[in-house]
Amino acid sequence: MIHATNIHKSFGELEVLKGVDLVVNKGEIVSIVGPSGAGKTTLLQILGTLDKPDSGNVMIDGLDVSKLNSDRISEFRNKHVGFIFQFHQLLPEFTALENVTIPALIGRTDFRKATQRAKELLDFLQLSDRLEHKPAELSGGEKQRVAVARALINNPSLILADEPSGSLDTQNKEELHKLLFQLRDKFGLTEVIVTHDHDLAKICDRTIEMKDGRIGG
Repeated sequence: MIHATNIHKSFGELEVLKGVDLVVNKGEIVSIVGPSGAGKTTLLQILGTLDKPDSGNVMIDGLDVSKLNSDRISEFRNKHVGFIFQFHQLLPEFTALENVTIPALIGRTDFRKATQRAKELLDFLQLSDRLEHKPAELSGGEKQRVAVARALINNPSLILADEPSGSLDTQNKEELHKLLFQLRDKFGLTEVIVTHDHDLAKICDRTIEMKDGRIGG
C-alpha cells in the first residue's frame, strides 16, 4: 500500500527526516510514535502528499506520488487519502453536514449524491441529530466524529491521522480508538496514525518508533 524509500526533508538548516524507509501493507493500522521533533508529522504530511520530500520516493498503491505535478497530487489526495487532525480543522461557518460534504464537492461529486453520502456517514457515526449544528455547537467528541466522516466522504483507501485523540477526554478517546478499527473493518482502510497515546499505539497492528528523523532511532 505504502512504500517510502530514503525520504529526506530539511527546513532551512534543520534536517528533519534523514533517510526514512517505510512499508505499510494494505489493511494495516500502523502507529508512529516518538518524542516531539522526531519528524513524525513531517513524515505523515509527505505520505499524504501535503508536502514533498527533498529526495526519495513515496509509492502509494504502486503510484509514485512524489513525482506528480501539483494538480495531479491534489486530485489524488482528494480521492484516495482521508485526514484526521487533532483539532478537527472544521470550518466554523459551515454545519456538520456541509463540512463533511465539501471534499466531495471539490472532487466534482454531484451535490445530491454528496449530501446523501454525508448523511449516511454522519448517521453511521451517530450524528444524525447534529447535521445542522455548526462546530461551536458540538462537543469535542462530536467534532472529531464529524472530522472522521469528512475523511471518509470520498471513499479513500488510506487514512492518515495526526494525534486524532490528543484533544479528547478519556471516554471519547476510547470511543475513537474503537472507531478507527471499526472503520478499517467496514471500509477496508489502511491507517497510519501519529500518536503520543500509548493506549492507542499498543492496540495497533504495528508500532513504528521515530527518533531524530529516523525510524528505529
